[in-house]
Amino acid sequence: MVHYKTVTNQATIEAEPLQAAAPRPKVGFVSLGCPKNLVDSEVMMGLLHHNGAELTPRAEDAEIIVINTCSFIDSAKQESVNTILEMVLHKRQFGGKAQRIVVAGCLVERYRDEIQKNIPEVDAVVGTGELEAILAAAGLTPSGHANNNSPFNILPQGTPEATIHTHAISMSQTDGEVAQLEATSMQQAGQNLIDRAASAVSQHSRPLADPEHDREIAPQLRIVQSLAETGTTHGDEPLNHAGDHIAHLPIGIDAGNTSRPEGDLRQQQGRFSRESWDGATAALPEYLYNDATPRILTTPRASAYIKIAEGCDHPCSFCIIPQLRGKFRSRRMSSIIAEAENLIKQGVREITLIGQDTTCYGEDLGFTDGLATLLDALAVLPGLRWLRFLYTYPNKVTTRLLETMAKHDTISKYLDVPLQHASASVLKTMKRGGNAQIFLDLIAKARRIVPGIVIRTSFIVGFPGETEADYKELEAFITAAKIDWLGVFTYSDEEGAAAFNLADETKVPNRTIQARRRKLMKLQQKISTKAKAEWVGREIDLLVEGESEETELLWEGRTSLHAPEIDGKVFINDFGPHETLVPGTFYRAEITESHDYDVVARILE
Repeated sequence: MVHYKTVTNQATIEAEPLQAAAPRPKVGFVSLGCPKNLVDSEVMMGLLHHNGAELTPRAEDAEIIVINTCSFIDSAKQESVNTILEMVLHKRQFGGKAQRIVVAGCLVERYRDEIQKNIPEVDAVVGTGELEAILAAAGLTPSGHANNNSPFNILPQGTPEATIHTHAISMSQTDGEVAQLEATSMQQAGQNLIDRAASAVSQHSRPLADPEHDREIAPQLRIVQSLAETGTTHGDEPLNHAGDHIAHLPIGIDAGNTSRPEGDLRQQQGRFSRESWDGATAALPEYLYNDATPRILTTPRASAYIKIAEGCDHPCSFCIIPQLRGKFRSRRMSSIIAEAENLIKQGVREITLIGQDTTCYGEDLGFTDGLATLLDALAVLPGLRWLRFLYTYPNKVTTRLLETMAKHDTISKYLDVPLQHASASVLKTMKRGGNAQIFLDLIAKARRIVPGIVIRTSFIVGFPGETEADYKELEAFITAAKIDWLGVFTYSDEEGAAAFNLADETKVPNRTIQARRRKLMKLQQKISTKAKAEWVGREIDLLVEGESEETELLWEGRTSLHAPEIDGKVFINDFGPHETLVPGTFYRAEITESHDYDVVARILE
């Protein structure tokens, strides 16, 4: 349950329509949670920007404030609520500049009615499957004009008013024909598909915990201008991609209208049920953006995410993401490739593919080893330096996937595979399967097929029924596996998840949970310190990101073995032959020092 603080005793401020004198209302964004949520924010920003809104990085200047929320665990929900309340204050301050508050994302799917009941200053809500409805929520029409009669109601998904581009896409059309139709439409409208601009009120991709440094992160809201403002290009040419360099989908397959057999079965078993959620819509989210969807990039200029799929069919008993995001559904492969090509035109050199489970990609479209097929197609795109994919499922990391990683220099030798635990009994209760030996064999196989690969994983401690013996087995596994990047999270008892209904006597005391987490992180610290020492003397390609947030005396960068924002850092204390460095640029560097999780480098060229 989320806790709401009393904001004010004043009467609720009634939302008033924007005046016609303000044809370009200023919109500020706060994006919370994971990179998948960030892409949703970028899509909503793109829809607003391309239909008459102006984005602003200053909350005090925003007439409309959008908060894209996270609802994965209790701390995420509370952070979302606190951020909403903070933005409500902006609605009252600065002479009433902020006229509307829109709440979007996962919190809406879980607490749709409760949000508007307990925080009446919220004027509209937009669920995870209703991104195009952000226009109506902001009082805009697809033509880009303010809608002075907006009732602030969310339009049903699929209605013309809630749709930016209404194309009659038949199931018999090829990917190339669909892409060409959408590209032509955009060209006629004179609009760019992907822009870089001030991201508005931006807080994104920040982890809720920093387990590697054994501290919780509860960052105050940062009202900043996105690094995207420093982008060098804006992509003046609209997309024109026929998608003809990959095999077409089988006839009758249409992205977004298909599903995996596993998903259908689990739906029949009640996996996606939201009946107990107050105000949740009966229909599960089905939205998928594509390469013709306007998008504003808010990541540093050389990097971007591409969401290749949405939703999840897995039965994990600790998780409510399937209810929040709907059944697993893949984007068309040609659409992903077209988006990647357009991103590269904008100067993007690092692309990270994301989804709730990227290893399921394409199964609903008739592909076998769909992720490997997609990687083969993307890895050879001219101009791309680094290609990475996040969030894999252990039993779906295939030999072909690993061989594909090894084959292409552009694919980062980086495998993110959340294992969640090592005890067979705990994994069984989690409804995940596997055991310590199976996982050790997988890691050994990955290291054998992909030389130099780094492994990232995460574990949950304190899951109901976890005994001291289970914990010791996890401890022994971490010692044996020598994971490169590791996070340990404490179990969060989420209403709506199957584990929530487990007997109270199986629930592990919080003191025990916290103690186990601390011990595991101390163990990992020793493993990481030793591993990082072996980096010293190594020459690397380094993507420079800019001045360090910790001190003006250092700059920061990443190697291809560091995913954005979640892994350790490479600090730069010597610019070598350069007077200064350019953020978003690749340099050759040498590792000169190592610490527990971070390393220090000097620029060579």
